Amino acid sequence: MEKAKVYYTRRIIMKNKVIMGIIIVILLIVVSIVVVNLLGKNDNDNLQKYSNTKVEETNIVADEEENSLENTNSNVEENTSSDVSTVYMTKNISPEGLMKVYQQLGFTPIGNVAVKLSTGEPPASNYLRPELIKNLVQSVNGTIVECNTAYSGSRSSTAMHKQVAEEHGFTAIANVDIMDEEGSMSLPVKNGKHLSENYVGTHFKNYDSFIVLSHFKGHSMAGFGGAIKNISIGIGSSEGKAWIHSGGTSKTSPWGGKQDDFLESMGEAGQAVVNSLDGKIVYVNVLNRLSIDCDCDGNPAEPDIHDIGILASLDPVAIDKASIDLVFEAEGSDSFKQRVNSRNGLHTLDYAEQIELGNQKYRLVSIDDQNN
Repeated sequence: MEKAKVYYTRRIIMKNKVIMGIIIVILLIVVSIVVVNLLGKNDNDNLQKYSNTKVEETNIVADEEENSLENTNSNVEENTSSDVSTVYMTKNISPEGLMKVYQQLGFTPIGNVAVKLSTGEPPASNYLRPELIKNLVQSVNGTIVECNTAYSGSRSSTAMHKQVAEEHGFTAIANVDIMDEEGSMSLPVKNGKHLSENYVGTHFKNYDSFIVLSHFKGHSMAGFGGAIKNISIGIGSSEGKAWIHSGGTSKTSPWGGKQDDFLESMGEAGQAVVNSLDGKIVYVNVLNRLSIDCDCDGNPAEPDIHDIGILASLDPVAIDKASIDLVFEAEGSDSFKQRVNSRNGLHTLDYAEQIELGNQKYRLVSIDDQNN
């Protein structure tokens, strides 16, 4: 009996060991599965984090590229706007309107100030009236400047010209200087096709700043007259006028030159004037009494177009282009268009832009809506 008890006791112990072994194995398997799952989860988490990081980095790069594109577009817009000149306009053709549009330019003339205008050929030309320009001229302590004509007439000599200036009322509002009273001086023309130098009155050197007041109108030879004509033919001495009209072939006769050579020579002469003043020059065009004939015509045709306004700009090409556009769009402009086109007048603008005298692209800004 004792042996039997010992035998069964050993069988029970062995069975229990087997069961415990099985339980341990099962536990090890379960633990292994849990560990594997945990490790897999961490790997997935790490993979997700890595993926998210890459996405974020990609988004950052995309954002940087978009910002770079926006900056590039901004730079393009800025460069484009720098290629567009501003032309200010008022419809108020009065001393107050003239002063206000001029002041938009933010121009402070220095030294001796010249106010260039046409004194007008007698007896009935459409020159700018002294009562219109008086306040502006006197506000800058300006001297009205002109040069003698290259054609025979009432302003072909200094004595006669001064008499006309007095009769037209200019000497009553300011000193008047006929700049070629003592002859001509030359200004260099940079890379000119027709001119290597431009001849202006010797008194030109006495002035530090210029305000160019132009009565915009038609012209029997140039097609139209505005800022470009005023700084070329207008500031040219008597021989300088002939030099420009002839396309650089004669200093004594303005007749017989080729039309396009004349138009292009105006641009080249104007460039010489502007370069010599180093930016100390501004332009005002008055669009009234819009005859097809110039102020050098003492008996001009009556205008077919109503008065339009006053323009001001730092760019002589832009202000003339804006003036042309406004006139061409106006009711009754057919005769003016015919005058300009029959003389190939728009070529003046094209060539002046080509030689970088100015820009035909402009932004027209009305000041009439401003409160002050």
